[in-house]
Amino acid sequence: MSTDNLAKKVVNKLKKLDKSLSVAESITAGGIANSITQVPGASKVFFGGIIAYSDDSKVSELAISKSDIKKFTSVSEQVAIEMAKNVRKKFKTDFAISTTGVAGPGKAYGQKAGTVWIGISTQKQTFAVSLLLSGDREMIRHATITSALAALERILKP
Repeated sequence: MSTDNLAKKVVNKLKKLDKSLSVAESITAGGIANSITQVPGASKVFFGGIIAYSDDSKVSELAISKSDIKKFTSVSEQVAIEMAKNVRKKFKTDFAISTTGVAGPGKAYGQKAGTVWIGISTQKQTFAVSLLLSGDREMIRHATITSALAALERILKP
């Protein structure tokens, strides 16, 4: 399914459920927020997001622990979970998505290009899924956006 169709499904499901969404994006640099806000009526369900591209911005804007970043790196399950949980709390939304990873070219944080973590936070649980993607920088970023929207779409009850 295309990113545009997934974004429409997510927005429509959130509207039906009368629920809200926020995002914390690193690797996707605002791509999820952009996809969601292309959908007419998204303002009813999308409250905002934070692009926390650097470690310092993850600490200052999302209250990620410096010790967690040092211990696990920014490209980790722990950081993806904290990003999602903290942005959901910051914007007081029902759901949140976070993305962190390495788009390439080359390694970063000791991880090879295509290593991605997507965090999902709800009022009941927060979890992260890992992806190992291939392709160039743009392909990895696009696949991350699509995967994050698909993950949220699957957990939203119709």
